[in-house]
Amino acid sequence: MQERTVRGACPHDCPDTCSLVTTVIDTKAVRVAGNPAHRHTDGALCTKVSRYTERTYHPERILHPLRRVGPKGSGQFEPVDWDTALSDIARRLKDIAARDPQAIQPYSYAGTMGLVQGEGMAARFFHRLGAAHLDRTICAAAGGEALVQTLGGKLGMKVEFFAEAKLIVIWGSNSIASNLHFWRLAQQAKRDGARLVCIDPRRSETADKCHEHIALRPGTDAVLALALMHELIANDWLDHDYIAQHTLGWDALRERALQWPPERAAEVCGVPVQQIVDLARAYGTTKPAAIRLNYGMQRVRGGGNAVRAVACLPALVGAWRHRAGGFLLSASGHFPVDRAALHRPDLLAGRTPRTVNMSTIGDDLLREASPGFGPKIEALIVYNSNPVAVAPESGRVVKGFEREDLFTVVLEHFQTDTADYADYILPATTQLEHWDIHTSYGHTDVLLNRPAIAPVGQSRSNTDIFRALAARMGFDEPCFADDDETLCRTAFGSAVSFDQLLEHGFATLPLPEAPFAQGGFATASGRCEFFSAALDAQGQDGLPDHLPNFETAGSDPRHPLAMISPPARNFLNSSFVNVTSLRDIEGEPLLEIHATDAEVRGIHSGDVVRIFNSRGEYRCKAKVSARARPGVVNGLGIWWRKLGLDGTNVNQLTSQRLTDMGRGPVFYDCLVEVERT
Repeated sequence: MQERTVRGACPHDCPDTCSLVTTVIDTKAVRVAGNPAHRHTDGALCTKVSRYTERTYHPERILHPLRRVGPKGSGQFEPVDWDTALSDIARRLKDIAARDPQAIQPYSYAGTMGLVQGEGMAARFFHRLGAAHLDRTICAAAGGEALVQTLGGKLGMKVEFFAEAKLIVIWGSNSIASNLHFWRLAQQAKRDGARLVCIDPRRSETADKCHEHIALRPGTDAVLALALMHELIANDWLDHDYIAQHTLGWDALRERALQWPPERAAEVCGVPVQQIVDLARAYGTTKPAAIRLNYGMQRVRGGGNAVRAVACLPALVGAWRHRAGGFLLSASGHFPVDRAALHRPDLLAGRTPRTVNMSTIGDDLLREASPGFGPKIEALIVYNSNPVAVAPESGRVVKGFEREDLFTVVLEHFQTDTADYADYILPATTQLEHWDIHTSYGHTDVLLNRPAIAPVGQSRSNTDIFRALAARMGFDEPCFADDDETLCRTAFGSAVSFDQLLEHGFATLPLPEAPFAQGGFATASGRCEFFSAALDAQGQDGLPDHLPNFETAGSDPRHPLAMISPPARNFLNSSFVNVTSLRDIEGEPLLEIHATDAEVRGIHSGDVVRIFNSRGEYRCKAKVSARARPGVVNGLGIWWRKLGLDGTNVNQLTSQRLTDMGRGPVFYDCLVEVERT
């Protein structure tokens, strides 16, 4: 018996991007643990990833190519060999491309966050083909654009210094469930005397552990931020020198903020006036103060404006002067990724294919050809995503996937909701079976993932699959022969030491401890831009403002309840839903509802309820819970549709409307009614 350990990286859509150590006995992975030598991981993993071997060796894992033999959605397939599958797929794609390659649509997101198994070879393939582009907006687009327009990029304070902050505002984040290693830093700060405030419509597990919870209404975060500004101005809790030296548009922002006294904001947000006043005082007088924002709060109509408003706050009080002060939503903009070398957009050879937004795939799959849209989508290649479960207004998504004239290929580990509608399912490797390289949006280390075991069954990496398809399509450019280690080396070129990655598994970017202590923002002006000339040029308001939700509470008497759909604690988007031990912990799909809303509807915990609006309906069990605030229900996601009571999930109710900037989805901008069945 031979035992060895292999260093890797967690591939999942989480800011922690942990360094992994996989123990292998002979040829089998027996344990996945956190790497104690990596300071951000510190030897600890979340419950989900600590059970990663259960996912890799899952009895329902797809281990050979499958071809559909039943109706779309029936899940009926037969095994075929790789040559048969790849040859037929290439033939079908060639036929479509001969008419118009833009009728071929890739669809992918963050099933892996790896630069190589994500878009490393896939982007080359689709660029060479001339396929339609995908606007990858489904998670973070509004917030990301807001950071670009305010700070100049997806940039922020270094996460490790939250441990030294004296006030931490956790805004729109259930950190215990979705940012565990940050939470450990926050706990250290708390033990050292820091005050923790959680801002979230839901009383999450994180809110339970903070000193204070501010349960504002969904979509009112910009109002709260503007009211905090009002109080900072009224009480002169401002760093006038920092504002003068390192910001742009202060006079105009000041005028706007003064329109939002706490009394007005409290009415809109649905929180006590005193909470706003007290938070403003704490933020204006505590040094250093830090804000940890997350993406839930930008999944509404005004999500980009809301992130912009919050991102302005640290500059007002000079929080950026301190390494333990400032703001963090995403750190991904710090990484010097050579995307042109990795993705090879030059393979487009001057072509400019159309772009389809992944958040409107339900409508777009049902569009006919037109001068404005272009050709009808004839083929869909899905990898690293499960759109039938995760895309908004899933009733429309299903109708699109049901089209008999749509040729669909899905690269997957399991027979997901989306895979049920495939013409071919191609078995993909898991993180333990391939090379990859990772950035992070929660810290500033590059991580290398080495394969710990050989591919299980006949599974192949995403890169191998796209290389094989390229060969059958006749693409003979040398870049399609690059192996995965070469792609890993290409991702950063000489900007990051690959020898260090090979030796340690990670490399820390050489960044200043307080990136904006002396200004130096990545904007065109070099300042924190309260006023964005770029937004103004697009016809948008150059200043952050409150944009009410598309579906504002009280605006529709037929659907009086606002609904948000935060992730279930033991899942990550739709990943891990089929891992039995995790599903056993999670239990079943639930709707959390406040006692006052439940009482008037005659609903008790354990009742099956129907949640509905004009887009559809969804049935699940109700849980009467103080985690829901009055007027807001929490539909915990994202369960696979096939595991729901009626073969649906919470996205049956969400809409395909888009955010104010970034073209993102508005999952948390949703009105419903609930009744007992």
